[in-house]
Amino acid sequence: MIEELLMAVAGAGAAAAVYAGAAARVVKQYERGVVFRFGRLRGRVRSPGFTMIVPVVDRLHKVNMQIVTMPVPAQEGITRDNVTVRVDAVVYFEVVDPADALVRVEDYRFAVSQMAQTSLRSIIGKSDLDDLLSNREKLNQGLELMLDSPAMGWGVAIDRVEIKDVSLPETMKRSMARQAEADRERRARVINADAELQASKKLSEAAAVMSDQPAALQLRLLQTVVAVAAEKNSTLVLPFPVELLRFLERATPDAKPDAAPHAPHRTPEREIPPLIDDADADADSGAYPWSRTAAAEDAIEDLTGTSVEPAPAPRED
Repeated sequence: MIEELLMAVAGAGAAAAVYAGAAARVVKQYERGVVFRFGRLRGRVRSPGFTMIVPVVDRLHKVNMQIVTMPVPAQEGITRDNVTVRVDAVVYFEVVDPADALVRVEDYRFAVSQMAQTSLRSIIGKSDLDDLLSNREKLNQGLELMLDSPAMGWGVAIDRVEIKDVSLPETMKRSMARQAEADRERRARVINADAELQASKKLSEAAAVMSDQPAALQLRLLQTVVAVAAEKNSTLVLPFPVELLRFLERATPDAKPDAAPHAPHRTPEREIPPLIDDADADADSGAYPWSRTAAAEDAIEDLTGTSVEPAPAPRED
């Protein structure tokens, strides 16, 4: 009798152990348990730790509550200013309602991925190229709003969306490089012109000060000589100041500052009469007679200061 009782107790204990092993479940800290009994959802979500279910009757589904990082495949589209680009992004989301994530959508990860790709293509078509390159914060916020609206009905909350990279065609890259180079060159020219303007103003002020104090120009000359001599050159070119010439000119008693420099003496040109009178030309032969006119002899005497003997008369054959 006692042996039968002991065997019954042992069998009951073994059955209890088997039942406990089949009913016992452990939910991790980053998970939540959702129980379905005969296919119907139980209202209470199992918290982390040890929990029990009814074997064969209940089914426990564990839902990960961690933030999921999901890369969005690169999407090719045409921007609003007709530029073809390829854009890829990454989505960070988490499950906030485990029951809705299991009941309302078949696969919430796949659903979020497809929604992210569709929203990314839509945001590409609504944006300009400059916005994609420089105003990504605004586009990220727009993508987050587009994804968060349907995801809330799935028990999923979008944490953030980031555009990772924007791929441009090679022709567009070269055009943008030329544009950037031209812009940098324009800014360099403007800065150089501004520097020249400021330097000219400072030089005009320095010239006004030196005009009041002529010794300042001499000191500046000496500073220039010192700066050139510091280079240890074999040849030193020393400019000669004009003020020293003016000082010497004033020191000379016979100098006349206001007088213009003397021009070299030039003998006034005089019209020299022809040595041969055209009237005496031989009409038949076209030759001139061997004689000088009196006017030509007087002109030669005035220019040379010597008397001219009269030319001999031609002989008659």
